[in-house]
Amino acid sequence: MDDGTVSLIILGLAVVLFVWNKLPVELVAVVVALALWITGVLDFTAVLAGFGDPVVILIATLFVVSEGVDSTGVTAWAGQTIVRYAGTTRVRLLIAVTGLCAVLAALITLNGAVAALLPLVVMLAMRIGQPPSRMLMPLTFAGSAGSLLMLTGTPVNIIVSDAANDAGAGPFPFFSFAVVGVPLVIGTIAISVLLGPKLLPAARPAHPAADLAVHAQTLDLHYALTEGFYRLRVRERSPLLGQGVRDLDFTPYPGVEVVGVQDGRGQTRVDAAIDVGDILVVTGPSEQIRSLTTDSLLAVSMAPTPVDSLMSRDTGVVEVVIPPRSSLVGETVFPGMHRGRDLVIIAVQRMGKDRGNKHTELAEGDAILVHGPWDALDELTRDRDVLLVDSPELVRRQAVPWGPKASVAVAILGAMVVLLATGAVPPAMAGLLAATAMVLTRVVGTRQAYRAISWQIVVLIGALIPLSGAIQSSGGADRIADLIIDAVGSGRPYLLLLALFALTAALGQMVSNTATVLIVAPIAVAAAEGTGTSVKPVLMLIAVAGAAALLTPISTPANMMIMSPAGYRFGDYWRLGLVVMAWWLLTALVIIPLVWHF
Repeated sequence: MDDGTVSLIILGLAVVLFVWNKLPVELVAVVVALALWITGVLDFTAVLAGFGDPVVILIATLFVVSEGVDSTGVTAWAGQTIVRYAGTTRVRLLIAVTGLCAVLAALITLNGAVAALLPLVVMLAMRIGQPPSRMLMPLTFAGSAGSLLMLTGTPVNIIVSDAANDAGAGPFPFFSFAVVGVPLVIGTIAISVLLGPKLLPAARPAHPAADLAVHAQTLDLHYALTEGFYRLRVRERSPLLGQGVRDLDFTPYPGVEVVGVQDGRGQTRVDAAIDVGDILVVTGPSEQIRSLTTDSLLAVSMAPTPVDSLMSRDTGVVEVVIPPRSSLVGETVFPGMHRGRDLVIIAVQRMGKDRGNKHTELAEGDAILVHGPWDALDELTRDRDVLLVDSPELVRRQAVPWGPKASVAVAILGAMVVLLATGAVPPAMAGLLAATAMVLTRVVGTRQAYRAISWQIVVLIGALIPLSGAIQSSGGADRIADLIIDAVGSGRPYLLLLALFALTAALGQMVSNTATVLIVAPIAVAAAEGTGTSVKPVLMLIAVAGAAALLTPISTPANMMIMSPAGYRFGDYWRLGLVVMAWWLLTALVIIPLVWHF
């Protein structure tokens, strides 16, 4: 059996495994790479070469850049800003959020854009009395179209550009995808606005997503954060020095109450004498507190924080619950108490009831509201003594628009776009420079950068690139191309485009669109060369068809992401998806030949 036949058999088995969907897609890709080596189609070096391919490097770096833009609140800022001017009508809001998703998908990938906007859109739908199902599918479809606005919008664009370059036609310029992408976005949004109410179900989610954009107000409602407290530091020559904690007499200051006392190391003082550096946690009228501070030579370390200021670029607030067997069980705490690294307890609840300013001996199930710097709050995710109700990272992304490093992240993103658009450096190098800058400027931490990379996609692409090359080099692509040519005939480029669109789109509903394009690209190149058609229009059509994974929830992670929050069923996608896909096919057949001639 020759290598071409073996490579096609392996391709067929790969498609079966992808459609079967019982194994992780990245595992299937690795098995495919191993099969190419075991059967002798490729040697060991060629099988591993995909993981060092510039395409894989570029895609991995784009995840880091995307994380920098999203984690600094740029996405939250853009979402809140555009909604502020869009009003509360369904049409205006739908146009605003889908247009925003399209732009963000081009900048930070489809999955990142949908993940960032999903909670916002669900809450907006609820606020205007619309089912989220009427807005979430248009959001994802517009994002899929928006991924065709720039070269970096999706791995598919990078793959077809690289394929065009390998075929000798040169890569696609950075913004050339927008020629097709802009009409796709406009048409997708228009179809969603006009036909969405008829084609989309009026489903509501069983478990709505939390609106963390108004997290501070939510916590204020549940904890009644009205009085607040002051932390007053005892200075030298204070008349309180030497007094016992139980002997403190603030009756000259009506309404002032001592909540607790801590020493400079954060330990609670009960019977000891007051010393320099001790912290008095008090509550009461602000004018009486000012008098106490002046008379007793105290310094204000912390004043009551307005609810609207609980969430800022530097500090935030999270809710934690005491789990069973926590070492904190039995510890006595009180509001205003300083604990751990820069963390202050704001409120304590037991069985849903606020404990006020009382000292509380913690028990299992108690809820505590903690305020402090974001990096200190993030460390609570690794603390086994508490359970976080909401991730500090998610709260920060939604509740703190345009964080302290947002300007730096946008500047790095802009510089990367300029490098990619001008071709000043190779694309992979532009991505590496941008990702490195994100880490060096501490927009993204080293561990955060590793977590941001979708290793599933990296392994999937790295392991399937050898299959794509093997199909092409062994003659397998030529055989499939010959079948397509026989079916459509020579000299019929439009029929060729139609056949390739149908092949790519059909496969893309069941298999990852990235894997689909890696498989179809060499076949498309062979078919184009076999019919004397230019490679670029064929590959641009493959990019459009690859992004048209609209008919099933399993075709893209973004489609799956919206399924539960919207209450969709498997069969809800094809109604609107089929109409949108028809628009994409029509747009591709009309515009692509006008720009990239046959």
